[in-house]
This record gives sequence, structure tokens and C-alpha cells, in this order.
Amino acid sequence: MGRVIAVANQKGGVGKTTTCVNLAASLAATQRKVLVIDLDPQGNATMASGVDKYQVDATAYDLLVEETPFNEVAITDTTGGYHLIAANGDVTAAEIKLMEVFAREVRLRNALEVVRDNYDFIFIDCPPALNLLTINAMTAADSVLVPMQCEYFALEGLTALMDTISKLTAVVNADLKIEGLLRTMYDPRNRLANEVSQQLKKHFGEKVYRTVIPRNVRLAEAPSHGRPAMYYDKYSSGAKAYLALAGEIIRRDEIERSAGTVDA
Repeated sequence: MGRVIAVANQKGGVGKTTTCVNLAASLAATQRKVLVIDLDPQGNATMASGVDKYQVDATAYDLLVEETPFNEVAITDTTGGYHLIAANGDVTAAEIKLMEVFAREVRLRNALEVVRDNYDFIFIDCPPALNLLTINAMTAADSVLVPMQCEYFALEGLTALMDTISKLTAVVNADLKIEGLLRTMYDPRNRLANEVSQQLKKHFGEKVYRTVIPRNVRLAEAPSHGRPAMYYDKYSSGAKAYLALAGEIIRRDEIERSAGTVDA
């Protein structure tokens, strides 16, 4: 069964969409079957995947609100080699419409139940706010991957996110856990960045990925070309970092699965 990972942070501009798209492409390059679900009405993950958000026939709105069958919504041809549920401005209306429907928090989880076995990893790019779209993502997810910058206010945002996750586990998804904390836009020459990084490792231990994502111009440029970084400039430090992160996640996943087999 595929693992569903919500990529979330209530603070914007931390590399959430960049992480979602580049990690998905890196895992797809290792022959894993990967799905990206864009739940952000800005549609940045959609555009970064080489898909014109203004030209798509169906989006996450259709999946969540209209209950359109998954195979009619999924886009199988992206520049990152993964499948995609697209988003555009229509997804803004989804939040309003979801207020009117029964069992609104589990719409995404129900939609994914029939296709989870088709994928190794499913990543959900969440909007940078706690709303019904984010709650749907958290309800459907097994875990949350948190990209964050190593700066003072990021720690405050992380505290708020942890509180949110704690509340959601009590109400809609008791099995939800932290997948990992990813340090993004990292500059090792910055003393504050190093101090915050040390605090993260002290408080969260193994949950902090060893891989760090550096500040990298190629990572910033790639979305405007509709490509993940590894297909825009595979030699860039950003592309290499996300490949390293994919390897780290695969190793963690294999360890967890083998431990589960032993426990069984």
C-alpha cells in the first residue's frame, strides 16, 4: 500500500511546493510510482510539473466536490515522471462547497482508498493555511513532512503546526505522525541558521532529515520552466540535495517496513 505524505507548513515561502515537486520527481526517477496532489489554489505544483493550470480539464475540485472518478482527474504525463491531481483557482471554491457536504473531512481519504495500492508514494501539497483542504490532506495522510527555514520565526510556526497536528490526531486521524523535518534554503555560513538547526536536532532528533536543501538559484528557476530541478539542471546543488533526500526517505521506509514485518 502506498504511503500518503502531506507536505505542510502553515508558514508560506518555506519551500513546500519545491519540496513536493522535486522529491516526487527524484523518487519517480528511482522507478517508484508516485502521485502528487496539488491542493493549493495557486496551482504552483501543477505549473512546476509542466502542466498549464488554466488548460486542465479537471482538478482537485472535481475529485473532492464532484466526486469525479480518480482516473478522470489524474494527469499521467508530467515533466517529473509522476502522476498529478492538478489545482487552479477552482480549488478555492472547493473549500466553500465542502462546507455543505456530508463527511467533508474525509473526501480525499475516500477518493484515495481505491488507488493507494497503485502508488509507492503519494504527496499532498497543502495550502499554507489551516482550512478544509489542509484538514482533508491531514485526514488522508499517514504522516506530515514539514519543510522549514532555519530562522527564528520558523520555530514559532513549527510550534503552531505541531499543535495543529496534535489536535487533528485527536479528532480526525489518530494515526497521523510527523514524517520528518526538512531544513530548506539552508546557508551554513549563517550563524542563526546553524543555531536553529541545532535546536531542531536537539528537540526532534531522528525526525530531522540529515539531508539539507541549500539556497540554490536553479531550484528557484526550475518552476518557471515547468520542470523539477533534476530535469532543468541535474548537476545543481538543489537537484542533488533532493535526490539525496529521496534516498534517505527510501532507506527510512525500508527500515520501517522490515520492522513492521518483524513485529507482525
